[in-house]
Amino acid sequence: MSSASVPLVLSPTQVHALTLSKENSVRLLDVTWFMPNSPRNASEEFKLRRLPGAQFLDIDHVASAHHLGLKHMMPTQRVFADACEKFGITPASHVILYDTHGIFSSPRALFMFRSFGHENSSIIDGGLPLWRLEGLPTEEGPLSHVEKSTYPTPTLNTKAIRNYEQIVSNSALDPDVDSGAELVLDARSRGRYLGKDPEPRPGISSGHIPRSLSLAFNLFLRKQVGDDGTEYTTMLPPFELRKVLDASIGTERAKLVVKGEMPVVTSCGSGMTAGILWLGLKLLGVDRIGLYDESWTGYAMRSTSKVEKLT
Repeated sequence: MSSASVPLVLSPTQVHALTLSKENSVRLLDVTWFMPNSPRNASEEFKLRRLPGAQFLDIDHVASAHHLGLKHMMPTQRVFADACEKFGITPASHVILYDTHGIFSSPRALFMFRSFGHENSSIIDGGLPLWRLEGLPTEEGPLSHVEKSTYPTPTLNTKAIRNYEQIVSNSALDPDVDSGAELVLDARSRGRYLGKDPEPRPGISSGHIPRSLSLAFNLFLRKQVGDDGTEYTTMLPPFELRKVLDASIGTERAKLVVKGEMPVVTSCGSGMTAGILWLGLKLLGVDRIGLYDESWTGYAMRSTSKVEKLT
């Protein structure tokens, strides 16, 4: 399979078949991440149950330092390469990412790999929960030894990331009028976008970036419940993603976005669930798309930022 044909999303059964094939160099990474106020610990849960041969990638640790103390920012090129070497990943490896929510943090990790040019990467639809529900094997206990690899320092696609200054400049433009202006899509809940509900991070005001539009990340997902009561999420199929996009931003804007005539930037609370919008739009064939790495936390922490509320 060439990197150009590697799907963004694979089913558990497809991934299981790939792991059994001697023709494929597959590396499985658990990239589960929980909100800071969650009592759950991703690395501890990984030790108790994981896909056979999987390694744990802590998105907060494989990140660049930020002067505002923000977590899981896009790593530097060498930090990314060093992490790949630790996990035995080479540029030829098919990296398959999953999380224990079904789909939550895995799209952000996929965005990272693809932004560093590692096109040979995918996520598992339904993650660990669907893998288990389909009766596929898991393991626990000590990790198998992984031989360290060599991963050349990659080049980051700078068009994939937006910084604060770019977002502020863009907010002065109207994407419906100004050619080249980017449409900012906010993946937080609509209540937080409107300024009616509080932010989960202390001291951060709710509201939104001027001219941004609300598209809550959960609208791109389908809640599932297994026969054993396990709850998890999967991505909507493309035709349903398009319906959601039309309903959220308007049919005419959606047409321009999909055709590449209106560039898009995704944002959220801290840059995590913005990855879900990024993935959904990529599944619709959208190429002119970036992600605001700091997202709302970085934006709202600055006293000079203009905050809009629709109360």
